[in-house]
Amino acid sequence: MGKLIDRDNPVKLYLQLADILKKRIELGEWEIGSQIPTEEELCKIYDVSRATVRLAISELTKEGYITKQQGKGTFVLKKVVADKLTMLVSFDELMIEPSEGIKTTVHAQTIMMPTDDLVDKLDVSSDKHIIYIKRTREFKDMVLLIQESFIPLHFCPYLLREDLQNMSLFEFFEKRASIHITAVKNNFEPTLLNAEEAKLFEYPIKTPAIMLTQQLYSGLNNIMFSRSVRRPGRGGFFIEFEKKSF
Repeated sequence: MGKLIDRDNPVKLYLQLADILKKRIELGEWEIGSQIPTEEELCKIYDVSRATVRLAISELTKEGYITKQQGKGTFVLKKVVADKLTMLVSFDELMIEPSEGIKTTVHAQTIMMPTDDLVDKLDVSSDKHIIYIKRTREFKDMVLLIQESFIPLHFCPYLLREDLQNMSLFEFFEKRASIHITAVKNNFEPTLLNAEEAKLFEYPIKTPAIMLTQQLYSGLNNIMFSRSVRRPGRGGFFIEFEKKSF
């Protein structure tokens, strides 16, 4: 049977169950074309409700692991070994010239309601809370980078309690939340500093700068949208990823 549900884990039960069933398929415990246990059997095996089982089955169906056949049951469609992205440089290395002595300051780590643009970018409804995180990277009291991140609250509410001065969000998703990042969309564009950014950088308002917007995905789920503004005159961004199987 393998791993069991951990009720002390803040990750939602259906996501834990989906991950457990996924691993059984990837390890070949259930072969392609074989029928997996019924919903009732899965409820008994993992001591969860039918609603939890159905949500987990829905996740695996969307990811292409299984298929439901009306009146027959649920069958393994294929052994999917998903690719996850590992960020080879973390938030503290988002500058072109990483150096020792760089420190992180967390200015905000709170809950907010999404604005209209965030409703679209995060694929959430306007009445759902999101987590807002604002951090800066500094060297010798000079702010080099300002980053604002927005994450749907239901994915990881416990993120509000994490120490984000010493952990990248990529690291949090992969190691703490067991959320595997499978796609990243980056967009670089020129911007003009707003009043708050200008104050932190100690530059005039509307000074030209470089902005990176980034969207992180886990399967079909939009996990995070972020905006990072680079200190004017400090060059560009350098971000590198590698692809691994899990």
